[in-house]
Amino acid sequence: MTAQDYEVWTRPLRRHPSLTKALLCINKVLTLLVYLTYPLLLLTLLLQKDARLATVFLTPAISFVLVSVFRDRVNMPRPYEQLDIRPLIHKDTRGHSFPSRHVFSSAVISCAFLYTVPCLGAIGLLITVWLAVMRVLGGVHFPRDVIAGFCIGLLSGWVGFVLL
Repeated sequence: MTAQDYEVWTRPLRRHPSLTKALLCINKVLTLLVYLTYPLLLLTLLLQKDARLATVFLTPAISFVLVSVFRDRVNMPRPYEQLDIRPLIHKDTRGHSFPSRHVFSSAVISCAFLYTVPCLGAIGLLITVWLAVMRVLGGVHFPRDVIAGFCIGLLSGWVGFVLL
């Protein structure tokens, strides 16, 4: 992604402030939706005394810690740092762009839903794709960041929910 690419991709949004507001709103709503439904899944499994509770809790938790440590060590710049662009999503963070933790978290949580309630997991994966698009259009991640976050989230889910 170049500064010119970002300008082309966001030009329609910048021409219509209501579209920019919609992007910001969708980004927040999708993020909240993922982060609010996951505790509800855990609570449901707890109340039902479902044996899958530990796996559904530990797989995302351990994966999140590992991705956070990796991301901290790699510490790649964000698009607004490297390309000198004005992002649509305001963020003051320096570095820690790769991989996208928002997208990773959404993907691994979607895998938890696939493991327990498959139709909700499929919806979660669609939400994850939309969230990835919002993070790139928002200017806070490069496409490689969200693609890596998505793939690592799926891989973590596969390891935690299929292999183990």
